[in-house]
Amino acid sequence: MFNNPIVHRELIGMMRTKKAVAIQVMLVMMFALLLVLRWPAETSDLSGISSMQVFKLFSYGILTAMIFLVPVFPATSVIRERIQGTLALLLNSPMRPIDIYIGKLAGVMIFVFQLLVLSIPSLVACYVMGGIELKGQVLPLYGILILAALQYSTMGLMISCITNSVDGALKMTYGIVLLLSVIVLGPHLFLQATPGMLADVASWIRCISPIPAVMDVVGHGDVGSQGIDSNVDSISRYVILSLSSLVVFVAIPLIRLNQRILDRSRSQGALTHQMSGLIQTLRMVFFLGMDPKKRAPNIPAYLNPVLIKEFRSRRFGRAHWIVRMMVGCLLLSLALIYITTQYTNQWGVETIGGIMVVMQVSLVVLITPSLAAGLISSELEFDSWRLLQMTPLTSFRIITGKILSVAVTIGLIVLASLPGYAVLAAIDNTLTTQIWQVCVCLLMTCILVLSISALISSLFRVTATATIVSFSVIIIIFAGTFLFWMGKGAPFSVDVVETALLFNPLATALTIMNMPGFDPAEFTRLAPSEVWSSSTEDLWSGFRVPLEAIGFTRISLVVSFNWILTGAISMFCLMLLFFRVRLLTKPQ
Repeated sequence: MFNNPIVHRELIGMMRTKKAVAIQVMLVMMFALLLVLRWPAETSDLSGISSMQVFKLFSYGILTAMIFLVPVFPATSVIRERIQGTLALLLNSPMRPIDIYIGKLAGVMIFVFQLLVLSIPSLVACYVMGGIELKGQVLPLYGILILAALQYSTMGLMISCITNSVDGALKMTYGIVLLLSVIVLGPHLFLQATPGMLADVASWIRCISPIPAVMDVVGHGDVGSQGIDSNVDSISRYVILSLSSLVVFVAIPLIRLNQRILDRSRSQGALTHQMSGLIQTLRMVFFLGMDPKKRAPNIPAYLNPVLIKEFRSRRFGRAHWIVRMMVGCLLLSLALIYITTQYTNQWGVETIGGIMVVMQVSLVVLITPSLAAGLISSELEFDSWRLLQMTPLTSFRIITGKILSVAVTIGLIVLASLPGYAVLAAIDNTLTTQIWQVCVCLLMTCILVLSISALISSLFRVTATATIVSFSVIIIIFAGTFLFWMGKGAPFSVDVVETALLFNPLATALTIMNMPGFDPAEFTRLAPSEVWSSSTEDLWSGFRVPLEAIGFTRISLVVSFNWILTGAISMFCLMLLFFRVRLLTKPQ
């Protein structure tokens, strides 16, 4: 392996990038900050409680870094070779495909070992305080980290072999990473207290993520506050599942890594208007008027041309793709409706509502950065922004057209997944207010993710970099803050956990649904509270009569601090985006 020239080439090329240097510096600063924040005032604690609290925080921090930073490098490795034209040279060299694959994987893993070495000083600081076992905790932790890095690196290489662009590879990578590390924890979180086969399956599914294994190492036990009473061996399950996934992640690239990967795209055939009248009619009926090969009409004067351009040029912005995603979300919603009607008595309405909330927020978090991270950066990267500068379009119209193109797509997808809430309201009328509040949380989630991703898109000239930064920020907000929740009580107090969750609309929605671990009486700032109330008699008759006609005798304004905070952040991001786009549209 060490005689493999690919290893040296990948490692040297990786270490010379600004991305690798930034990751190393950021990790060292993060480890130091974590130790400073949680370092006990008195180091003479013989019980080891203080050192264990610091060790828990250190373990979660380095695991988060491994999961979300390491796959970036292999995800773009093969696709960059193909774009630059060097992959053909490698495949025509005396080296076998397996040698090329091993060389690229080894280069990434050596970089991972270097990152782990950078964490050793912080680990030693925890270890010298006492209370931490070398064989029982330190070595298993690093073994899980190495296995997780190997799993996600092979996954990144697989994606790099099956995608056609760097941007697409990064989007798919972060989507799968979020799925395998965070989303798989959801079913067990809601089903852990219920008997039956579904709970057992959910218990196995959760072990796909390395988080439960690390929680076992540090003594947290189960996700969802079951604590050390859990008797499930998450470590062994994670080893089995991760090794099984490695077989798939390694086999697919080895099958794809040959001359066939260089095949160019083939002709898509004739357009619809070039076909006979009968075939045009049949295609119109079959595609419900959204034929992907139909020539697009001219843009009407009353429509924003940037909006239409985004829909026509973006793959998932075209009508037939939007319909497909809406159908997928609708089928998911129907499945949730079936679960709601069949298992309400067994699971509880609140539990099912929590599952819906998690799935909808996951959809928004996965799809929105993929669409919005390239709104401005793609124009700058391919020099098409100069064409926009030469048009009579104002900066306001440009940015509104681009934002609306993403907002419409996300809005349609979210609307397709809402019917499940109507069933919940029909089953339990007392949940109507909670459902409306959850919908507000979902709306704030869409606005927050869209505004942050669009702003980041305007700050970078490379779409891949903008995508990485967007997903990193969004994951920190929606997944990173839950690390504080998992450490509630030890090492974090309730106030610290609540402060961290104030930035997370998902936590607010789970608090509204009164999910386990999200007690509204405990998280008072997350739960919506009434700030204004008035009788309908005090209102103008034009408002009073319609309200009384539908049964309202009193109206009130209920606000959560999370809504105010996320709204302020979104407005700030949109203002910065507007000024940034205005600066970019000025003549050079």
